[in-house]
Amino acid sequence: MNCKTIIVNGVEDHVHCFIGLKPAVSVSDLIRTVKSKSSKYINDNALTPQRFEWQEGYGVFSYSQSQVDSVYKYIQNQEEHHKKQTFKEEYLDFLQKFKVDYDEQYIFHDLI
Repeated sequence: MNCKTIIVNGVEDHVHCFIGLKPAVSVSDLIRTVKSKSSKYINDNALTPQRFEWQEGYGVFSYSQSQVDSVYKYIQNQEEHHKKQTFKEEYLDFLQKFKVDYDEQYIFHDLI
């Protein structure tokens, strides 16, 4: 695929993938591949006590080249960040920051 992984990090209930994409790459194809290959790896290697499955859906936000360092640092510090804010709070903040209209019924469920 025509993409470059910059950083991947997360906590118990979600993961952030910061990826540089070529315009020809379909985001939905990329996410489908990431979810498929990662869940297969996790299950083949018994990395969780139960069978692992991704929750339905995902969020995608774009950033300019000038923001790479700050986004990288944000993703790098996920554990510290989520001592102050839950995933759901974070996601709703992103939707508001990026002015994304949403329907509450489609917001990710609390997992933990």
